[in-house]
Amino acid sequence: MKRRILIGSAAAAAFVRGATAQEAFPSHAVTMVVAFPPGGQADVVGRPVAAALERIWRVAVPIVNRGGAAGEIGNAAVARATPDGYTLLMALSSMALLPEAARVNGRQPAYTTDQLTPVALFAADPTLLVVPAASPIRTLEAFIADVKARPGQVAYSSAGNYSALHVPMAQLAQAAGLDMLHVPFQGGGPALTALLAGQVQCMASGPGPIAPHVRSGALRPIATWGRTRLAGFEDVPTLIEKGFPDCEFYIWVGLFAPTGTPAPVIVRIVDAARQVATDAEFRRAMTASGNTLDFREGEAFAAFYAEDAARLVRVVRALGKIE
Repeated sequence: MKRRILIGSAAAAAFVRGATAQEAFPSHAVTMVVAFPPGGQADVVGRPVAAALERIWRVAVPIVNRGGAAGEIGNAAVARATPDGYTLLMALSSMALLPEAARVNGRQPAYTTDQLTPVALFAADPTLLVVPAASPIRTLEAFIADVKARPGQVAYSSAGNYSALHVPMAQLAQAAGLDMLHVPFQGGGPALTALLAGQVQCMASGPGPIAPHVRSGALRPIATWGRTRLAGFEDVPTLIEKGFPDCEFYIWVGLFAPTGTPAPVIVRIVDAARQVATDAEFRRAMTASGNTLDFREGEAFAAFYAEDAARLVRVVRALGKIE
């Protein structure tokens, strides 16, 4: 009897220690990895999320930009991180298609999607086709005519092969029978810089990074990949209404944790993400950056992610191997 009591006491103590450790989360800084250089969509959303988490948790939440390989390097780093909640990933929709892109090209994926657990979605906006304001191109019809008149000469920038900025342009090229020159960069920020500098003639982008440049008069949006017209860009037609029913693509930004992170810790991160979504400063930052808040947590985000991932994998298989 005494031995059973001692064993029971030890088990209870261990339970209390474990519960206390989980309740203490986070007890120190939580790193948020953005798998792209500064200035891209994941970075634009990730920074106000991190700032809000710092106010909620009262610990530092530094952003670490680990760009390269269209996001594969940063995504893989978090997939391999210790699953304790102290390393999180602010990811783009391309996260779901990169492992399939590796397989299509005969490579071993740097990570698999089941190594990362969806926690919360913060934004899901369609991409916009933009050109410099100095360009004579003002409509989608004029854009298509120009590309067809100069096959292989009209260049567009992206965040890398199979990235969330490459796939929609490839989708449009397939649908409209266009031959364009793809110029990949290490992230959305450098890709946008190339467009602003006149190094390329167009690009696809989420609304957040381009909104300030549209307001300043530097860029002109001429079409969107959304199912319906985008708030704030109501005068920009959709590709669907222009006769391309299969051209639909969204850049979503969501928070992920390494699979295996303890459930109580995930619950705490989800709870904090829910508070972020209602944080006044965060909402102001989202509005200022041109991003539409689309918050989904836990199972709702997981269902959205699974459906979108299946669609993106089909696009990658259609693209095939890129030499």
